[in-house]
Amino acid sequence: MLPWFQNDQFPLYLAPMAGVTNLVFRRICKELGADVMVTEFVSAEGIIQADQRTRRYTEFEDEQRPVGVQLFGADGSRMAEAARKIIDWKEPDFIDINFGCPVNKVVSKNGGSSLLRDCPVLADVAEKIAKGVGDQVPVTAKIRIGWDADSINAPDVCTLLEESGMQAIAIHGRTRSQGYSGEADWEVIDECSRTVSVPVVGNGDISTGQDVELRKGTTGVSGVMIGRAAMQHPWVFQEAKHYLETGEHLPPVTPETRWELIIRHARMLLEWNVFPNEKFAMQSMRSRLMAYSRGLRNGKKLRVRFSTVETLSELEDIAAEYLAWCEKGGNESTGFVRQTDPVGSLTS
Repeated sequence: MLPWFQNDQFPLYLAPMAGVTNLVFRRICKELGADVMVTEFVSAEGIIQADQRTRRYTEFEDEQRPVGVQLFGADGSRMAEAARKIIDWKEPDFIDINFGCPVNKVVSKNGGSSLLRDCPVLADVAEKIAKGVGDQVPVTAKIRIGWDADSINAPDVCTLLEESGMQAIAIHGRTRSQGYSGEADWEVIDECSRTVSVPVVGNGDISTGQDVELRKGTTGVSGVMIGRAAMQHPWVFQEAKHYLETGEHLPPVTPETRWELIIRHARMLLEWNVFPNEKFAMQSMRSRLMAYSRGLRNGKKLRVRFSTVETLSELEDIAAEYLAWCEKGGNESTGFVRQTDPVGSLTS
């Protein structure tokens, strides 16, 4: 068994999310209590061609371990070759195979969740990667419960994956056609966890410690994976752990603490030095800012400001204005947008 499941451990995974779970965000989530990290998915072909941009997605820090690199593709032999290259470069704790991504550009290449419709190919890919990697590192997989409501086949897929050498399976409790709408089906996840002997990690609609406690207590999963909730509120990991240990909620995160993390995130992104200049870095940060705004009052007005941020100093100014507004009582009836400024200032 993978070491992070031993001794009755119940690990909290940070879900791999394209454009989100880069090295910087993983660092933040690790500090806030995430146990296991998975990189953004990377193209096996990009790895084989030694594309520098693709290789960047595989970067991680030793402090983030255990960490896995996630691959997508549909050619098992080529993916095994890519996995071996990654192991030579980075020595991750595991290789993860993406059989769950619902995005059209991945599905159209017969990758991600498209293979849920072609189980023989899915099993062939998994087996070739597991055999190709050998005993260098474990290989795991992430799936959805099926392609659509008429073809929910996750229990059968899990059996195939276990037989193909997968040492753990993460399951998002929605079909590919659902995308991220509707509710995750934890009954199917539970059935899968009781169908196979390898650890199953449940994913979907986990946003509080109570959610974690519920799934731990009512299903057979060996851990949970948190995605979209962490995008908005990376404190979810420490809050969940505190709740599991004490049955009590931590005090709400203050606006000051939120802004401290937002500014630190932006600074670390600049220090990562993978962008050609500050403007590009801050533009890439905008989507993270949009997510963070959902934990702050008057988030709609903040998102107007965030949509044009190009420098760290601009972001620091917004933070100062917002906190000053809070100190004055944060009167939402008047808002904090100057009537003469259509772009929006945070002062009333």
